[in-house]
Amino acid sequence: MTRPETTLPAPVPPSAMAEAPRARLTLTIASLGFFLITLDILIVNVALTSIGKELGGGTASLQWVIDGYTLMFAALLLFAGNLSDRIGAKRALGWGIGLFLVASVACALAPTSGVLIAARFLQGGAASIMLPASMALIRQAFPDPRRRAHALGIWAVGGAVAGAVGPLVGGLLTTLDWRLVFGINLPVCIAMLMLLASVATSPRRPTPFDWAGQAAAIVALTALMYGLITGGTEGFGTVPVIGSLVLAGVSLAAFLLIQARGRHPMMPLELFRSTGMRISLSVGFAFMVGHFGTVFVVSLFLQQHLGLTPLQAGFTFLPSAAFSIVGNIVSGTLSNRFGTGVPVVVGLTSMVVGLTAMLLTAPLGSPLLVGAFLIFTGTGGSIAMPQVTAVVLASVPGEKAGTASAVFNTFRQVGGAVAIAVFGALIADRSNFVHGMQASFIIAASLLLLTALASLFIHSPGAPKS
Repeated sequence: MTRPETTLPAPVPPSAMAEAPRARLTLTIASLGFFLITLDILIVNVALTSIGKELGGGTASLQWVIDGYTLMFAALLLFAGNLSDRIGAKRALGWGIGLFLVASVACALAPTSGVLIAARFLQGGAASIMLPASMALIRQAFPDPRRRAHALGIWAVGGAVAGAVGPLVGGLLTTLDWRLVFGINLPVCIAMLMLLASVATSPRRPTPFDWAGQAAAIVALTALMYGLITGGTEGFGTVPVIGSLVLAGVSLAAFLLIQARGRHPMMPLELFRSTGMRISLSVGFAFMVGHFGTVFVVSLFLQQHLGLTPLQAGFTFLPSAAFSIVGNIVSGTLSNRFGTGVPVVVGLTSMVVGLTAMLLTAPLGSPLLVGAFLIFTGTGGSIAMPQVTAVVLASVPGEKAGTASAVFNTFRQVGGAVAIAVFGALIADRSNFVHGMQASFIIAASLLLLTALASLFIHSPGAPKS
């Protein structure tokens, strides 16, 4: 089966050339959206210590500040893709930006940790609406496959830049006031809404919602996160914790049953028949455990344990951010020369090396060593993940690419949420912080090593089988 990307495009008609400025505007809005979504996953980590000092609540509350966002992002992502089709990508993106704006204001003005956590839940839900809508708008603005591929590359830069500058910007803003970490979203959201008015109206398609599957997914993820976070602070033998973990297991089983028997499942189980897809999902999950979990733990280690300022902590992440940009460039070169599997294995192995080195040197309490070893994790992830995404898209027929991408991103966000919950439980005891951090790194490195071994069976993406 020939992939659409390999088809030579027809000559661009004058009408399409006239639409070029509007297409560039659409790409600008979509890229800003992806930048904002990614930024708010990472920028908050460096502000956690300052948030805890002002609002209180302990480690569990700080975990929910992060996981409230990622949990709703993961739980609603597939639903949001259907919503974008149903009401039109432009309208869905407008709704998402508006909700994100309101949630950011609520975060910036939050008087208590409970209000902040609730606002972060809303912010994560808004982000889940924005992501698939922004991708759909790019597809609408760039119907030619080659131009669309180039546009998606530019769109991805928004997320890469946010990932690179997030900790540093977070440190700088937190030095002034941690509430600015959320306030910075306001001018960006307003500018996006103003620009969106000039974007062409999107078509609507009557796609059915999987309401039962969505409800089961939200209950399962929320119960799981509650059980892990509360168990880490109050003990896993308490009745509420045991009950929530049991509820998570039952809800997950119900979700899988609904997906297997439902007429319009939000996560078709046939996607898992492909070996490449199964490996990619496991890599995406493990990557977020290693990357997202490490940023969370190291941010608290640098400030709470070593006493660094938020700005100094942000600068510790800067070398890793710079090398991650190089990693994205090297990734394509390695893939073209050696095949898709090589950069994935090399990247994941690099992350294992970085985590192992931080594990061994953690008792020394050296920010310089932490910054140096973070280079291995940041570079490794940026080498591996572009090619894993390519494997996902190559593992399914073209008409299922959108669903496969949504499932992949859902697994990634669940990995990040689980990492925060588990690692937060391990470092909850301040007097035993280093040992908890080392245990976290052992878990992350083990998952990454297992997925690196599995990635040896990845073959270069070819045409997906129908």
